[in-house]
Amino acid sequence: MKKHKHQLTRRNLLQTGARLAGAALVGVPFLHHRPLSAWAAASAPPIVDRLAVRIVIDSFHNQITKTKHVGNVTVERAGTIRGPGGNRMLQSQWGLATHLESQRGGETRQILLDFGGTADVLFHNYNLLKIDPAQADALIVSHGHDDHFEGLVPMLKRHRASMQKDLKVYIGGEDTLCYRWIRPGQDNAVSYALDRQAIEESNVKIVLGQQPTVVAGHAFTTGEIPRKSFERILPTPHVEVGMRDGLGCHSTLFSHDSKEGETIVDAFPGEHATCYHVKDRGLVVISSCGHKGIVNSVRQAQKASGVEKVHAVMGGFHLTPAPEDYIAQTVQELKRINPDHVMPMHCSGPGFVAAMQQMIPEKLVLPYTGSRFVFGA
Repeated sequence: MKKHKHQLTRRNLLQTGARLAGAALVGVPFLHHRPLSAWAAASAPPIVDRLAVRIVIDSFHNQITKTKHVGNVTVERAGTIRGPGGNRMLQSQWGLATHLESQRGGETRQILLDFGGTADVLFHNYNLLKIDPAQADALIVSHGHDDHFEGLVPMLKRHRASMQKDLKVYIGGEDTLCYRWIRPGQDNAVSYALDRQAIEESNVKIVLGQQPTVVAGHAFTTGEIPRKSFERILPTPHVEVGMRDGLGCHSTLFSHDSKEGETIVDAFPGEHATCYHVKDRGLVVISSCGHKGIVNSVRQAQKASGVEKVHAVMGGFHLTPAPEDYIAQTVQELKRINPDHVMPMHCSGPGFVAAMQQMIPEKLVLPYTGSRFVFGA
């Protein structure tokens, strides 16, 4: 029996800081919070003084790991939350959701990046972590897999009335909205898609960030990530090109040549990473799943920003299904990039953690559901 579920919309936005407001269209270079003449390169992204990344949902949780400092990064842990109503615990699931809070001078921005695999876990963890969606300056969906977007539409239905009027959700490309197929051609095949109708009805605008795009004046996305390293796309669901039942992706906007109604292997042209340039630290690159390769993702962040120094690489690296030699090569390439810290989450896999512990253990920091990483002053 074939089944389909829905979720997401389309939008366009680019929000800069208060000093220079503007909109970013697909293919347009970065806009900045400083006068354009102050930048040596037209593509220079904003710089923030401080960044806090909270892991709202991850695949793992460790109740007893303690808060500590790793180098100049504060790593806060969330254990059992005790109160007059009894003990309460965060919930983990296969999926990812994060809360990003950055500061530049007296200006603070909050971004919600990805929304987990179920709304009930998202709401439960938002509540325990005291995250208020009404404070979000922007939303980002990393790619079109439902373990990263399933809580989005329910969150909008619950909180949209109290959120910013001109709220936008950034996606990397039109293919993020395509139907995904699990076991295509089989009797138990399942399809799902981001519900663009529900998002549009929520008065949220979708921004297609095929090119590097500034978000809320503080963050930037990588745009489409070229595949230039040894990395290959490991097995994933297939993509159906075109619209069906009011959902799906417009074939005319799909970035690769494909026919309407065709089901193809997913090449993830629209998957993007979310990044920050932290003052005196370097880049923090957040790869929610990294299907096109974590090395490719970091290299694209460096190219898009013009910043070589990488402070932290974090997120899902999609190495759970990878063989040992492939993982070892990935770690070796990360060693060449030389980030200060590597924080693998979600789909990165125990093989990657083991390889990091063997090859560059001093750079490894293990995140869990509820963990909060504070970068910068």
